Amino acid sequence: MLPPVTILHTISPCYNTVSPSYNTTYCIPKASNYDIFFSTHNLFFIFYVLLLIHASGGVLKYQSNLEEHPPGCHHLNRTKKDYIPLTDTFGEQLPEMSSGTVSGQEELLIKNASERICTKQPVFQPHFPETWLWISGPLCLYCAERLYRFIRSSKPVNVTSVIHHPCNVVEIRMTKENFKARPGQYIILHCPRVSSLENHPFTMTMCPKETNGVFAIHMKVVGDWTERLCNLLEADSSQRTENLPIFQKRKIPKIYIDGPFGSPSEEVLNYEVSLCVAGGIGVTPFASILNQLLDSWKHYKLQRLYFVWICRDIQAFLWFADLLCELHKKLWQGNRPDYLNIQLYLSQADGMQKIIGNKYQALNSRLLIGRPCWKPLFDEIAKSNRQ
Repeated sequence: MLPPVTILHTISPCYNTVSPSYNTTYCIPKASNYDIFFSTHNLFFIFYVLLLIHASGGVLKYQSNLEEHPPGCHHLNRTKKDYIPLTDTFGEQLPEMSSGTVSGQEELLIKNASERICTKQPVFQPHFPETWLWISGPLCLYCAERLYRFIRSSKPVNVTSVIHHPCNVVEIRMTKENFKARPGQYIILHCPRVSSLENHPFTMTMCPKETNGVFAIHMKVVGDWTERLCNLLEADSSQRTENLPIFQKRKIPKIYIDGPFGSPSEEVLNYEVSLCVAGGIGVTPFASILNQLLDSWKHYKLQRLYFVWICRDIQAFLWFADLLCELHKKLWQGNRPDYLNIQLYLSQADGMQKIIGNKYQALNSRLLIGRPCWKPLFDEIAKSNRQ
């Protein structure tokens, strides 16, 4: 018996991003004011400074003479005109009190009516500011974390190769000393030669291993930032489709990374059954997981993986076609053909199309035209995985 299925779904945002603040707000990275949107979020320090000083001018006050003037009391030193006489329980008016002393009978009546009297006006004085007591701790933790991230990302990475894929996608492979990451995590990329202020998150499609410290990202060139970075990294036009080894004739721009950071995609390997749904370049969180399974799929809790990938262009499947075919072949050789269930959907097509190449026959048999019919798909998964 297999437990319920965990479902992970990614979309294709402006860049290959998986951070919730980027992935859910799809329209904001598309806007021309994206830099303003991102920069204004770093102005929260002004809010905290104002929060610290807003009470220093004595705006908040408290009453210092509660014993002489308890809240809700009746002040005796008022004129008779302003005084509201007390009444007993039967509605009869009690003897009026003069503006001077109070007789014993009147004191008794007041006591019986549970009324409180006072002889002094309330006195207020500024309250000692205590905001710093509540926000200094979190601010110290935040500053320490930012300092740690600054030190961690101060050393540039080594770009080992750049691979150009169809549909304007570039794969950048890098190495960095003492860098470790898990499948599904993402990094924040920064290139001062492109922009000194912009930083963009990218999912790792290949994680460093013990035997090989190379990690990679897939970047879709759709904006000014990605275009400038691609122009700095690419070689001559005649070598665009080749793997470029260590750059010898070009000055490689310094690239800094911050991370890795966690994402929900890390949980794929922690369930016995997982359903991964991706659209376009949003497949990158699952590419690192497939790479990890290719290295060793027997060491994880995962027993069955449903992989659904929807693309508009048939050439987009070539981004990870070799990886899918190699993993499919390895699982068949390991007598686990049901471990990976691949379903590829081509959403825009005039007729039947196939992925070019004899080695992609395994994928062509799993290629469907149109969009997924979710209810039959979920029903099939439910029947195959009871409870």
